[in-house]
Amino acid sequence: MSFLSRVLPDRTPWRTLPDFRRLWVQGVVTSLGSFMAVVALPLQIKELTGSPFAVGAMGLVELVPLVVCGLYGGALADVADRRRVILLTEAGLGVLAAVLLVDALLPHPLLWPLYVVAAGVSGLSGLQRPALDALIARIVPHEQVPAAAALNSLRGNLGAIAGPSLAGVVVASAGTATAYALTTAGFAVSVVLCRRLSPAPARGPKERPSLRGIAEGAAYAWSRPVLLGTYAVDMAAMLFAVPDALFPFLADDLGAPWALGFMYAAISLGSLLLGLTSGWVARVRRHGLLVVGGAAAWGLAIAAAGWSANVWLLLFFLVLAGAGDMVSGLGRSTIWNQTIPDGLRGRLAGIEVLSFSTGPQLGQVRGGTVAGWTGTRTALWSGGVACVAAVGLLAAALPRMVRYDADTDPDAARRRTEKQAETRAGEHAAGQLPVPPPVTAPAEDPA
Repeated sequence: MSFLSRVLPDRTPWRTLPDFRRLWVQGVVTSLGSFMAVVALPLQIKELTGSPFAVGAMGLVELVPLVVCGLYGGALADVADRRRVILLTEAGLGVLAAVLLVDALLPHPLLWPLYVVAAGVSGLSGLQRPALDALIARIVPHEQVPAAAALNSLRGNLGAIAGPSLAGVVVASAGTATAYALTTAGFAVSVVLCRRLSPAPARGPKERPSLRGIAEGAAYAWSRPVLLGTYAVDMAAMLFAVPDALFPFLADDLGAPWALGFMYAAISLGSLLLGLTSGWVARVRRHGLLVVGGAAAWGLAIAAAGWSANVWLLLFFLVLAGAGDMVSGLGRSTIWNQTIPDGLRGRLAGIEVLSFSTGPQLGQVRGGTVAGWTGTRTALWSGGVACVAAVGLLAAALPRMVRYDADTDPDAARRRTEKQAETRAGEHAAGQLPVPPPVTAPAEDPA
């Protein structure tokens, strides 16, 4: 194996799985289009009101729909055709983008539709994300899960860097209406791609989403220390060390207002660079170590950024922080998709939506509050130190998560057996194999 093949991302899922390839391309199109609205919407609210509070209120109207629809969407993804859920929510997002376009074209644009659309987008995104995650877990073979996680993270980070940059140029040069038109067009293309996905109906008996189903998913997560550890580590990392709210003040403290945009991009850049050199991930078996080690590296880098008096040094540590966050994220995603049964994958994905959405929002509140008490730099480095301490305590409290091994973990072995049986059944249905012999799953782990 050449050096480049060991370092560059493993493209096997992209080359061999048509549905994964369609989802990947669809994600790129949606990301670039969505960032047009992400940049244009707060700018339009600012132009209409001149109020920072009015812009910040978007977060308030988005939070409840995200939480409620994320949990409901998780239950829906386990009882409905996941392709259909993705297709309908993507179409709904396109309709909301068209509403923004129509409002922007009015002689006197209205304010209230902007908040309604922001809440609607948050709700539809919450409905869609569990179905999307659960569909990827179904279509990707067990041994290709780490490579698929790396490719999806690479796609996300490319969008996070290119999307806002392109959107800023479009909004500045052509206005918000043009940005909304491009967003609408992007969703139209995405719907066409989603229609080409293979159907993904629920494999169990047909049921309606229910609170009982959501509770079953929560009970499963609670009974699995490995899963609990991944959620807890992610929450701790975001709660204590997410730095975004501090960037405007850091730029002023360092006398470098020009560096504000670079601060926002630096973390995504670090994640992107790690993703571009993620070939080694396919050979890792101890993914719990990735979760813990990556989160600890994130916290250490954030603390070092807070101690940095030079803006370039601060940016360097933010890039390192992004790389650490990427490592932890790859570990989490791999564990989730290698261990969670298909019938519960949607509901657990709903819990994951809460994990990675509420953590950063609470972290913004923590950072701003501590900065008001102690100063911006102290808020940054103390959050990094607290993150490292919290991750260390969680690792000590949940040793099974740290010891997770893809080859020996009973839940991973059980899911691997399920995937092999699903593959053989599919090949048999296509006339490629004789009737598959029964496969016995490993015994349930009492722990």
